[in-house]
Amino acid sequence: MSKGTLYIVTAPSGCGKGTILSQAIEKHGLNLSISATTRAPREGERDGVNYFFKTREEFEEMISQNAFLEYAEFCGNFYGTPKDYVESLLSDGKDVLLEIEVQGAMNVIKMMPEAVSIFILPPSVSELKRRLLKRATEDIETVEQRVSQAKREIPFAKYFDFVIVNGDLDDAIRDFDLCVMAAKFLNKSHRQEIENKILEVLENE
Repeated sequence: MSKGTLYIVTAPSGCGKGTILSQAIEKHGLNLSISATTRAPREGERDGVNYFFKTREEFEEMISQNAFLEYAEFCGNFYGTPKDYVESLLSDGKDVLLEIEVQGAMNVIKMMPEAVSIFILPPSVSELKRRLLKRATEDIETVEQRVSQAKREIPFAKYFDFVIVNGDLDDAIRDFDLCVMAAKFLNKSHRQEIENKILEVLENE
């Protein structure tokens, strides 16, 4: 069985990443990675489905055992990507989608250089700000903070395998599809499948 491919996808807030990925997950049969967290479950959330819910002691023990591909602390709670969970899916031949913030993505790229990394950009900083304001879910101060954060994150795009500019949503979805298809042909285990298929064709004259 061929090993699955890990797709690391990141983007500054407001770039439309969620919309692109919601279509890609279904179309390409990607398995969305589940994070571990120390925050309490919200109504309707289930352990092992929405998150792996951990006590702070359990999470810190996992940190000491180097059990995360990446982790961070936000608003007093830890969030992280369990290494064993991702590697188990990949070993089963499943493609895994890791949707993550930029710094976390950089950490995973260092740990798993064979992963396929994709950075989604806005067409411009001014357009990003317009989109954030249009959402009307945050005050102007928070929007300005997100724009400033985006300016710090965008330069990291040069370290990724693929960069998609989400100016037009349909074009961005098509570009993501192309990235996935290109990654499959670049994957060494997939190349072996192609070589085997070539031999089958030649043998069946």
